[in-house]
Amino acid sequence: MRNLIFQMMVSLDGYYEGSNGEIDWHTVEKEFNDYAADLLDQVDTLIFGRKTYELMASYWPTELALNDDPLVAKKMNVLSKIVVSRTLKSADWQNTKLIADHVEEEIRNLKNIPGKDLAIFGSSDLSLSLLEYGLIDEIRIFVNPVLLGKGKPLFQGLKTKINLELTQTRTLKSGLVMLYYKPAKKYI
Repeated sequence: MRNLIFQMMVSLDGYYEGSNGEIDWHTVEKEFNDYAADLLDQVDTLIFGRKTYELMASYWPTELALNDDPLVAKKMNVLSKIVVSRTLKSADWQNTKLIADHVEEEIRNLKNIPGKDLAIFGSSDLSLSLLEYGLIDEIRIFVNPVLLGKGKPLFQGLKTKINLELTQTRTLKSGLVMLYYKPAKKYI
């Protein structure tokens, strides 16, 4: 069975985006991009909720992304992608499949297909649902050296306590701290 990795950037005070949806405070530099390129070699499918999909699809296929970060852009564009949405009518980014219904079953089936691991970048609401279904195998939280004071808190709306086991930490020169967790036991 393939692992499903969820990763999210947060501020030190626990917000994944500012009060107006801004993420311009995310620490993204060479050391982080090297990590991202390595992760993209370890997965074969990316999963997004609608908002994150629209953000990613509006950037990675562009000339700006291809010039600014060609290695990550190429990988983001070539990998298989799934967008979970009941409102989107189409998903036009290269190699993207749209899932509107039976999300738990679809993702569970996807995990059982042979291949590399799966990854969710952002997509807080979708990730919360998948976490509660017991489908997320690893949580990677990247704490940025910034305090926002207000914004959208990570895991808001979680309905049950989930104990986690810290498996790895890494600190980048930029001050970004990467925390890797696994659920301590099956929680569903």
